[in-house]
Amino acid sequence: MSDSAVTALMQGLLRPELLASKAYAVADGEGFIKLDAMENPYGLPAALREQWLESLADAPLHRYPDAHPTLLMEGLKAHIGLPAGIELMLGNGSDELIQILVTAVAGSRRPIMAVDPSFVMYRLLAQQLGLPFVGIPLDADFQLDLPAMLAAIAAQQPAVIFLDWPNNPSGSLFPETDLEAIVAAAPGLVVVDEAYYAFSQRTFADHLGRTPNLLLLRTMSKEGLAGMRLGMLAGPAAWIQELDKLRLPYNINVLTQRSASFYLRHTEVLNAQAEILRVERERLFKAIRACGLSVWPSAANFLLFHAPGRAAVLFSGLRAGGVLIKAFTGHPRLGEYLRVSVGTPAENDRFLAVLESLL
Repeated sequence: MSDSAVTALMQGLLRPELLASKAYAVADGEGFIKLDAMENPYGLPAALREQWLESLADAPLHRYPDAHPTLLMEGLKAHIGLPAGIELMLGNGSDELIQILVTAVAGSRRPIMAVDPSFVMYRLLAQQLGLPFVGIPLDADFQLDLPAMLAAIAAQQPAVIFLDWPNNPSGSLFPETDLEAIVAAAPGLVVVDEAYYAFSQRTFADHLGRTPNLLLLRTMSKEGLAGMRLGMLAGPAAWIQELDKLRLPYNINVLTQRSASFYLRHTEVLNAQAEILRVERERLFKAIRACGLSVWPSAANFLLFHAPGRAAVLFSGLRAGGVLIKAFTGHPRLGEYLRVSVGTPAENDRFLAVLESLL
C-alpha cells in the first residue's frame, strides 16, 4: 500500500480542520530539571506514599471502575467548596472536559472565545472541531481588556467563553468584577478555569448557580497529582446532566478513583507543598528581575519573563545546562518570552545559576 493511497483516503474522510492542525506538543523531559509544565516537584512523602500504595492493593483491576463514584464526587464538592445544588462531572484531566464542552456546542457553529494568550487547548479543540476561535488580546501587561472583550462578545455571540483564572501563560489574576461583567454579557456559557487555584487561593465557585450560564473547571494536576489525570467540571445540575451524555463510560479508572479518595484524606500535605511553592515563586520573581529581565507578577506556580533578542539563546543554554523551561515558538506575541515553573529551592537555584551564567 502506498503512502499516497493513505493520504488520499485521509483527505476524503477527515475534516480539513483536523488535517491542518497540529497535535499538542509535549517536550521530552527525561534527564532534565523539569520546569516546563507547571507540575508540583515534590511528590508524596515516603511514609504517605506507603499508605497510598496500601490503599491500592485490593483495587479490583479485573472490574470496570465505578461509572459514577458518588462518594468521591461528594468529597470533591466539599474540597472545592461548591454551593448547594451545584453538581460535578469528572474528566480524564480538564482537557477531556474542555473537549466535551466544545463538542457539545459544535452544532451551533458559534465561536469559542478566550483571551489571547491563554491555555492552548481552548483554541486547538475549537479548531479541530471546525468551530471559529476568537482570541481577545490581553494588554501590554497581560491584563484583561474588558471593553474589547465586551465588544467582541456583542459582535461574535460566542457559544463558550473560556477564562483561565489565573491566566496561562502570564499568571495574571483578572479582577473578579471583570469576570462578573463577562458572565452578565455572555449569550452562551462562561467557563472559569481555576487550574491554578492552589497557588492563587481565589475562587469564583460561590458565583455558581447565580446565573444559568456559568461553569467552573478545576484539576488535581496542579495540586500535585498531574499523573492521576483528574479534572472536575462544576455547574447547575441541568448542564451537568446534558454534558454527561458526552462523557465516555468508565473514563476515570479505578486507580485514579482510589488515589483521589486517598488524597482527600490528606489534603494538608499538598497544601503545605503549595505554600512552599508560593514562597519560592516570590523569591524566583525577585531573582529574575534582579537579572535585568522583565518578569510578570504571577498568581500561579510559574513566571513569564521577557528576553527580547535572547529568548532562543537562553532556552537553548538552559537546556544545555540541564534545565527545561517553556519557549513559545511560533506564537506571534510570545516569541521573545519564556515561562519557568516554580520548582524546589534546589531546582530554582540551579535554574538561576544557569540563567545568570548565560546573561
